[in-house]
Amino acid sequence: MTESENLNQEEIIKELCLCNGLSYEMVGQEGSDTSKLEMFFLGYPRIVGLSLFPNLTSLTIVAQDIKEISGLEPCLQLKELWIAECCIEKIEGLQECRNLEKLYLYFNKISKIENLEKLIKLKVLWLNHNTIKNIEGLQTLKNLKDLNLAGNLINSIGRCLDSNEQLERLNLSGNQICSFKELTNLTRLPCLKDLCLNDPQYETNPVCLLCNYSIHVLYHLPCLQRFDTLDVSAKQIKELADTTAMKKIMYYNMRIKTLQRHLNEDLEKLNDRKCKLQKLPEERVKLFSFVKKTLERELAELKGSGKGHSDGSNNSKVTDPETLKSCETVTEELSLQQKILTKLNALNERVTFWNKKLDEIEAIYHIEVKQKKKSHGLLIPLLLIELETVGNFHFEEGTRSDDWFNFCYELILSRFCAWDFRTYGITGVKVKRVIKVNNRILRLKFEEKFQKFLENEDMHDSESYRRMLECLFYVFDPEVSVKKKHLLQILEKGFKDSETSKLPLKKEAIILSNSLSISECPRIEFLQQKHKDEKKNSLKHQLFRHDSVMGQRNCDCSVRQCKWFVFDHDLVLPEYVVEFEYITMVKAPSLFSVFNNVILEESKKNPEVSVFSKDLKFDDEVIKMEPRIKARPKLISLDDKTILSLAKTSVYSHIVSLNLHGNSLSKLRDLSKLTGLRKLNISFNEFTCLDDVYHLYNLEYLDASHNHVITLEGFRGLMKLKHLDLSWNQLKKSGDEINMLCKHTTSLLTLDIQHNPWQKPATLRLSVIGRLKTLTHLNGVFISEEEATAAMKFIAGTRITQITALNLDGQHLFEITNLEKLENLKWASFSNNNLTKMEGLESCINLEELTLDGNCISKIEGISKMTKLTRLSINNNLLTGWEQHTFDNMLHLHSLSLENNRITSLSGLQKSFTLVELYISNNYIAVNQEMYNLKGLCNLVILDMCGNIIIWNQENYRLFVIFHLPELKALDGIPIEPPETESAKDLFGGRLTSDMIAERQGHSNFKQIQELNWTSSSIRTVDLIPVDQFRNVCNVNLQNNHLTSFSGLIYLPNVKVLCLNYNHIESIMPRLKPQTHLTNRHLLYQKVPSSGYGQQGISKTNRDIMSSENLPPIMHSLEVLHLGYNGICNLIQLQLNRLRNLKFLFLQGNEISQVEGLDNLVVLQELVVDHNRIRSFNDSAFAKPSSLLALHLEENRLRELGKLQSLVKLEKLFLGYNKIQDITELEKLDVISTLRELTVYGNPICRKMLHRHMLIFRLPNLQMLDGSPVNSDDRAKAEFHLAELQAKKNLLIPVTHSPMDGRSFGQVKTPPIKITNVILPSGFSHYLGSDVTLTPEAEDKKNKNAGILTNNPRSIHAEIAFRQLRGISISPSLLSHQNIASPTAQIYQSNQDKRRISGSNFPRSNRM
Repeated sequence: MTESENLNQEEIIKELCLCNGLSYEMVGQEGSDTSKLEMFFLGYPRIVGLSLFPNLTSLTIVAQDIKEISGLEPCLQLKELWIAECCIEKIEGLQECRNLEKLYLYFNKISKIENLEKLIKLKVLWLNHNTIKNIEGLQTLKNLKDLNLAGNLINSIGRCLDSNEQLERLNLSGNQICSFKELTNLTRLPCLKDLCLNDPQYETNPVCLLCNYSIHVLYHLPCLQRFDTLDVSAKQIKELADTTAMKKIMYYNMRIKTLQRHLNEDLEKLNDRKCKLQKLPEERVKLFSFVKKTLERELAELKGSGKGHSDGSNNSKVTDPETLKSCETVTEELSLQQKILTKLNALNERVTFWNKKLDEIEAIYHIEVKQKKKSHGLLIPLLLIELETVGNFHFEEGTRSDDWFNFCYELILSRFCAWDFRTYGITGVKVKRVIKVNNRILRLKFEEKFQKFLENEDMHDSESYRRMLECLFYVFDPEVSVKKKHLLQILEKGFKDSETSKLPLKKEAIILSNSLSISECPRIEFLQQKHKDEKKNSLKHQLFRHDSVMGQRNCDCSVRQCKWFVFDHDLVLPEYVVEFEYITMVKAPSLFSVFNNVILEESKKNPEVSVFSKDLKFDDEVIKMEPRIKARPKLISLDDKTILSLAKTSVYSHIVSLNLHGNSLSKLRDLSKLTGLRKLNISFNEFTCLDDVYHLYNLEYLDASHNHVITLEGFRGLMKLKHLDLSWNQLKKSGDEINMLCKHTTSLLTLDIQHNPWQKPATLRLSVIGRLKTLTHLNGVFISEEEATAAMKFIAGTRITQITALNLDGQHLFEITNLEKLENLKWASFSNNNLTKMEGLESCINLEELTLDGNCISKIEGISKMTKLTRLSINNNLLTGWEQHTFDNMLHLHSLSLENNRITSLSGLQKSFTLVELYISNNYIAVNQEMYNLKGLCNLVILDMCGNIIIWNQENYRLFVIFHLPELKALDGIPIEPPETESAKDLFGGRLTSDMIAERQGHSNFKQIQELNWTSSSIRTVDLIPVDQFRNVCNVNLQNNHLTSFSGLIYLPNVKVLCLNYNHIESIMPRLKPQTHLTNRHLLYQKVPSSGYGQQGISKTNRDIMSSENLPPIMHSLEVLHLGYNGICNLIQLQLNRLRNLKFLFLQGNEISQVEGLDNLVVLQELVVDHNRIRSFNDSAFAKPSSLLALHLEENRLRELGKLQSLVKLEKLFLGYNKIQDITELEKLDVISTLRELTVYGNPICRKMLHRHMLIFRLPNLQMLDGSPVNSDDRAKAEFHLAELQAKKNLLIPVTHSPMDGRSFGQVKTPPIKITNVILPSGFSHYLGSDVTLTPEAEDKKNKNAGILTNNPRSIHAEIAFRQLRGISISPSLLSHQNIASPTAQIYQSNQDKRRISGSNFPRSNRM
């Protein structure tokens, strides 16, 4: 086969038939019904012969030399067309293939998408591997579902795919897309399910190399099922992307809010500065205005009296002395009038002078505000770009601690040549700010181009060449002002080709320079020439005003100054934005300049130095000018007599003018009779409202300046009023006051409302002129026709007649109306208007985001039905709070911004559980209890409270908030670091405060509280302030906490019962000991508290010294104290001696080894020290006589019972489970004659025989022994048993082998006694004969609580026993009748377990 170019058409058709298994002859004669043809590789150079296949529906041509699409006109049924891997350069010849559904044109040389308009049925379009640069020509393809544009040169998406709403699959891999913004355009494709930007078969798009690329796409396209050939349909993947994106959105919102707050703070400082600067001029204006109005009143009165004199002189025809005298008086009055007029002129000049100063300060203030806003205005767009690029565009402001900042700073100073700028009066530069821009997108492009450049230049040492890179200044076109938008575009997208290129069809070069002179001097010259042309030569408008400078250049800067022209824009990388200002010979006016500081702080010590010293002297001279009017007494109230006296008439109807200037009036109750009054002056009084003038129907002139008027409510019925002066008052609500004037002063001609704290001063003039159409002068300035027309347009714009946009910011709206039909509205912004109410939004139930910043709204209302609201912003309004349940229905609200209002409480936010961001800075929140309203908001992660009073009121405010809101991630614009969280826990963790109590109780009326119960609350300290509020608390239970002292409780005056069991109490007052002084025993205790060595490091000598300290008593009302299980080792350190009125003390379960430090507890009745480590008592334990009634010593290590002699009133003693072995220790209890109850079970002595009988015998008042009552029978048995033992000791047993020491009974020798019935312990039977039988008669009455001792008063049986022992005979029948028996040792031993069990049922702690 020869080459395809030389084949004729017939041969081409033959080849086509052959390749598809068809007979050329049959096709030529009869045609063919074939619906599908394929041609691969060579043999089909042109599309010919298709007319032979009228039923063709599918045509595939691959790897041919076809250069154009033609010959498809007969293929009307064609549905699928493949012309791939050919040489097609243009899409054409498809107009007749209107049934085409699939079109594959990949691997060709197509450069433009065109001529597809009529293929409206097209569903699949593959144009991959071509040279297409733009997406276009697809608007009519409404049914397109699959689009493959991979492997082209596309760098932007734009809105070209918006019409292809059915698109499901899109492949844009292997292109030049580098911006996340371009990918965001795909959100308008609702059916998109498969998106590929990084197909492994193609090169990577630059955007795929950026950080967070996948997160951005998956967040903005949540319906995707496949992404970059991977399955992303899993719910977890979408949730991860959403969570990550939401975190970033919240973070950047917080930073933007922080920047806005800083701007507001700076503006507030400027405003404060302005107010201080205006203080002196305002005082001078007020002074001169007062004198001026006083003189005007005198002049009016003189003219009135002069008119009378003039009439009298004209009627007299004869000249007499009286007439001459009258003429002299008239002459004097005329002279006085002239002086008054002269002084009035001087006063007017001074008022004008100081008003001019006020205007100058105001103008400077506006300039400063503009500069501040401009400076901050660049940062917020940069943050938004950073958010949109998901952090791939990042900027940071430099400080002196940054090396790169110092580099830029030095670079600017080194590239400034003073000689070049001398002609402009510039002496230096001052660097104000340096912003470093890290644009990953542009840097990748720069690195790629730079690497190619190095390869082309054959540079082997790329690092050394890199070090030769230089930072240059971009040279802006001097005739084009640098707009913020232009600068941001350069920082984000780099240097693009200019739309107005001076070189057609060529790239415009980027001009760079290494010198500030080359960069800036042309721009300065242009601006200077422009201002000269406009003939603005005033000081505040002149640029760089200076004197001529002569001299000769003494530097070689011009030699080193160069320009670079770079045509490859990708080789220029913007990195730094430097904001600097020129230092000029003439200082620009500023609120912080020395010139204005003189206004702020007048020098009292040396007033001559002041700039205004001459003006102030001149003011004094004007004030002292003749005539000097004597001050009149001030009126406090008006009555009929006073009114007639002031008007100098006796008829009310004759009073036309009334001047009440300069008094202390606050009411005008007695003016109702002045029906003819036309002129009224009430300036310089104390009026707060003008309700009393409503009945003056004929009033034409009213001067109410220099008062304290706060509202015009009640100001009505003045239809004839033409002149009204309301300057220097306290009017704020412009909308309300204008409405009032509009309704009730329909004839008003002149109005002065200057020097009032209006809420919207910027638009006030236009609002007034547009509403009060009869006005000719406002604030002393004539209203021109142009201004009136502009005002009418302004007012016309405030009425919404037809909504065309969702954003209505800055439209001067006074109300929101006509939104009833906007039921599907989801986003609305009404910022910077004049709204006073949140009305007109009730029908917008689907609203998701609502912004009402910069209005005059004072109440949140009308949003209860907006249950879908997610973001609400009402910054810069007049809010003071909201209703309790305002936000309860906001189940989707996650962002709430209420900055710069007057909010005092956060109550009402408790149920806003979905809230994630809360911005409430610059309000009036002062009480830290307000933070508890946010504790239930577990989703709240961003909180901004800057500028609230709580920041200064609450010590350690930041840590306080972090502790109480542990879920927070950022506070006041600053991220919360883990060390801060730990510090907050250390500082506020475990503190029982008034706020916590108020939170639990639901109120802060602490005087009602009588009991505090905070068990198991991890409390470490108690801080109840003010203490006086807790004076009624009498019971406190803080069991099972972490207290180490109870110093915070000692100030509660009336606490009677205090329970602190299961804490770590070391002392009543905290004892601070340096760690360096800890002994090994203390260190051991810190590691192992059960070691018992925690507080034993203090020697006995030191303990004695501490006990001798005379500490003042505390907690005078405390009677019951529980300190069980606290690990207490030393009672002296506990300082219990200070609790002088303590009656019950519980110290069970500690590590106490000595009972000490209780000497001063003279009224103590019960002491519990069970389960401790007490072995014995020292001399000081119970040295003083005590009132102790009960002593609990169970479960200790006691072996001896000495030192108890002072317990003369003791009635109950509990000694169970100790180490008492010797019965002589029990005999020491004889001294406590008052003892009524005793326990000794669980001691070794209980294993011996006679302790119970001995105790019953020796303690005559004993009533309970080991939990069992002691009755008369027990006492008789004890007496008899002891008698038996004594007798046996004398008759049978040597004294040395007696189980009982007989020393206490003496060595009395008695005659033998015949015993017929007795029970002896085991071991005694070998002393007796076999005929002696000892059988217990009372075996059936055996004590069920064997081993538990009882006690009864001693009876006569003791005397009988002792008499028998001394030789007095007693019959055995008497003994048998008494039923006295002593238990055997075996029985006692067998019942030991029972005794322990029964003894364990007795309380050993917390007895009261």
